[in-house]
Amino acid sequence: MNDELFPSLETARLVMREVTASDAPALLAIHADAEAMRWFGVDPPTDLAQAEQIVASFANLRRPPGTGVRWGLARKSDGVLIGTCGLFRWNRLWGTCTTGYELARPAWGRGLMREALQAALGYGFSRMSIERVEAQVHPDNAASLRLLQGLGFVVEGRARAQGRWGGQRHDMLLLGLLESEYRKG
Repeated sequence: MNDELFPSLETARLVMREVTASDAPALLAIHADAEAMRWFGVDPPTDLAQAEQIVASFANLRRPPGTGVRWGLARKSDGVLIGTCGLFRWNRLWGTCTTGYELARPAWGRGLMREALQAALGYGFSRMSIERVEAQVHPDNAASLRLLQGLGFVVEGRARAQGRWGGQRHDMLLLGLLESEYRKG
């Protein structure tokens, strides 16, 4: 995966492409919305330099040895970046990874993240030889839990005080999706 071009994908309504330095202002707008990002697991960025660091962290996923990929989600209709999703913490030996995502508040409730995750999961299972994808979700993040369970993820347990953001510890639910389960759905 490291030496190939960025694996751009397309869905019915989205272009899933590499996140570049020119996306930093859009990422800042998305990530700085504290209410929208309350479950993301990190404190919101406060300036463009911090958004540029987010862009760099996404690019680092693809640097050797390659621990994943993070797609920028741009609407086909106007090219506007509305979020990201990715597969990371890729363990080639075990055939596992973790998924994560965020979406600008104006894009909520339209099925766009479901569309993006279906494409990302398909890529992970077919091109990265992943057999299991995990997600960590705050127990109060009902929308994310519905999204993942609708894709076939199963809640497997609760990690007490797993996350730390906003000056406090947070429990996280662990969800998992096996390739064999994904192909059935």
